[in-house]
Amino acid sequence: MKSIDDIEVAGRRVLVRSDLNVPLDKSGSGQITDDGRIRASLPVIKKLADRGARVIVMAHLGRPKGEDFAERATGGPSLRVVAGRLAELLGKPVAFATDLVGQSATSTVAGLADGDVALLENVRFEPAETAKDEAERGRLAAELAKLGDVYVGDGFGVVHRKQASVYDLPRLLPHAAGDLVTAEVAVLRRLTQDPAHPYVVVLGGSKVSDKLGVIGNLLGLADRVLIGGGMAYTFLAALGHEVGTSLLEPDHIESCKEILASAAERGVEIVLPTDIVVAPQFAADAAPTVVAADAIPAGQMGLDIGPESRELFAAKLADARTVFWNGPMGVFEFPAFAAGTRAVAEALTKVDGLTVVGGGDSAAAVRSFGLDESSFGHISTGGGASLEYLEGKTLPGLTALEA
Repeated sequence: MKSIDDIEVAGRRVLVRSDLNVPLDKSGSGQITDDGRIRASLPVIKKLADRGARVIVMAHLGRPKGEDFAERATGGPSLRVVAGRLAELLGKPVAFATDLVGQSATSTVAGLADGDVALLENVRFEPAETAKDEAERGRLAAELAKLGDVYVGDGFGVVHRKQASVYDLPRLLPHAAGDLVTAEVAVLRRLTQDPAHPYVVVLGGSKVSDKLGVIGNLLGLADRVLIGGGMAYTFLAALGHEVGTSLLEPDHIESCKEILASAAERGVEIVLPTDIVVAPQFAADAAPTVVAADAIPAGQMGLDIGPESRELFAAKLADARTVFWNGPMGVFEFPAFAAGTRAVAEALTKVDGLTVVGGGDSAAAVRSFGLDESSFGHISTGGGASLEYLEGKTLPGLTALEA
């Protein structure tokens, strides 16, 4: 892949696909609750602007629904709030287009001078962005191509999507990978090509189905796999344990049994929680109780790993030379159920080796705990893209940039 250092950008209109899909306050204010992805995208936007480019940023926000742009724009989240925060962080105005390829976008881009920055409205307001039909996506990509001279892919969190602004557009313009994408790929290669041992993978989050491919692919590389969060209960069920009303994917119990058997054959240690913090309902003020992992009462749900498990997980990380962590150990947004996720995060800061926090909720947790981000080797913006890379899948956005 070409990097942005390999292309001339001064005086040229540079279309930058960033990942600005930040979480918004759900109480109705619409305010950004974690600007980590904006901050991560900032260096490339600033670098291009400082080199005299006319920077046109494209991004998505949420998953708006509707049959056309107008319908989606009425009900979906606008990137206007992101434009405001981006301007604050850049310390300069950011022009905002109220559409993607319409009159506002055309006039906004036409008004840019060298070094200026603009943000187009949510790319997913256009149904063609995510269309399965290649011709439909291609038409949108052609309209976007009219707005720029060069394409830069810097949204690693979307490179696993075969979408118009990610896959089809770079095929129509001279293109390069942004620094964020090249850094992500370099780190993920270190996790999959001759990693330093002991290599420990820590997986959490709600769905075991999202992580089965990663576990299967990394069993040949990792020495230990630590499993917490909602996905742990399907593994506990696979061992024959009662899980109460905890998150459970019954259709994947057999897959978990197969993973446990395969790990045993390969000599890979699977570490599950030994105790669980349970509560009668999913609520911040629910009364927590600690129970053994094999004795979760009916009518109780697991919302975090317990104190014994926190010590166990920290001990299993202590001698690691390579760690990949994706997914919280519990409902870290609720203070009563955040201790497990905090314990893993703090344990990673003490690891003498490469530590990679795999984006999404894990990265948000690190920031919510106020931990020094420089204590971690790399905090990914990848989320699902990182997982698919670690599964060994081909990522369309990277394929397009490599062409």
